[in-house]
Amino acid sequence: MSTNDHQEFPLLDMMPMAVILVDKEGLITHANELAQGHMGTSLGRMKGRHLAAFLQPSSEVNTMVERALKGETVADDAFCGRQNHMPYSLHFGPMQGQQGVVIGLIPEANRSEVEEHVKRHEMAETVARIALEMAHEVKNPLAALRGAAQLLHEQSRGDAAEISAHILAEVDRIKERIDNFLQVGPRADVAMTEVNIHALLDNVCTASQKVQVRRVYDPSLPNIWVHETRLRQAIENLWVNGLEAESTCITWETRIAPLVALPGHKGMVMELSIRSNGRSIPEALRDRLFEPYVSNKARGSGLGLAVVQRVVQEHGGRISLKQGSGDTTFVMHLPIMKESL
Repeated sequence: MSTNDHQEFPLLDMMPMAVILVDKEGLITHANELAQGHMGTSLGRMKGRHLAAFLQPSSEVNTMVERALKGETVADDAFCGRQNHMPYSLHFGPMQGQQGVVIGLIPEANRSEVEEHVKRHEMAETVARIALEMAHEVKNPLAALRGAAQLLHEQSRGDAAEISAHILAEVDRIKERIDNFLQVGPRADVAMTEVNIHALLDNVCTASQKVQVRRVYDPSLPNIWVHETRLRQAIENLWVNGLEAESTCITWETRIAPLVALPGHKGMVMELSIRSNGRSIPEALRDRLFEPYVSNKARGSGLGLAVVQRVVQEHGGRISLKQGSGDTTFVMHLPIMKESL
C-alpha cells in the first residue's frame, strides 16, 4: 500500500475489521490491510478490479452493491472468498458524500467465536452477581461466628478446646472457599498502570527443574495499560495450571494479532498464549472449562480458569482454549491501550 493510500483513508486503515471500498461500477477503489490479508493479495492488485473477482457468488455480490448504491444498508452471510474459500458475512452500506459502497467482511469462524465469547461473558456476569450477593449475605455473619468460636476456644480446656479448635478450622475453610469464589465477582475500579508484559511473564515463571520454559516474545510489543495485580493473578493461574498438568515444557508466546477485533476497541490487539505438553483436557469439559467449579483435577477449587476469564473480560479482552495433538494452548487477546482510561 502506498503512502498516498494511507493518507487518503487513515481511519479505514485503523479499523479492526476488513473493509473494502468500491465505486458505482463495483470496482475496488481501496482495501485496508486486513481485507488484503483475507483476499491474499495487495491493494495494487485489487484496485480497479471488480469485487466479484474476489468474492462469490457474483450475482449476489452485484445485487448487494446495487442495493447499497440506492442508499440501503444490507448484510448477508452467503459469501465466500474465491482464493481461500473462507465463508464470510458481508455488510454493504452507501459511502457518505460520494457514489460508492463500503463493504465490511466478517469471517464466519470469527463470528462463531465471538458468539461463544458473548455467551461466556453473560455467564461470568451472572456468577459475578451471585458472588457479590454472597459477600453481603455470608461474610459478615461468618466473621461474627469466627469471633465467637475464637473466644470459646480461648476459654476452653480439654475436649471443649479440641472441639472449638475444629470449629475455627472449619470456619476458616469456609471463608477460604468464599474468598476464592469472590475472585470471579465484580471488582472495584483499580488504577491502570503501564506494564511490560514480558517482564511480568518472566517474574511469574519461577525456575523449576521439572519443566522447560520457552519464551517466544515479540520485541516490538509496546508497554500496555493493565490492572497489574489482577493480570498477574490470571497469568499465575495459567502457569500453575500448566505445572499441575505435569507438563515438561511450557511455552509463552506474544505477538500482535492484526486479524483479531475486540468489541469497543479500535486499536491494536496483543495475543498472549501459553502452550503446555502436559495432560490434555477431557473433551467433555472443554466447553465448560471457564465455568466456576469445573475442573479435571482431583484437588483444587475449580475456580482458577474462571478467575482468568474474569480478569481478561475486565480488560476488554477474551480467552480461548486450543487443544492440539499433545499440546494444550490457552490464547488470551488483550487490547493495547496507549494510556489509562
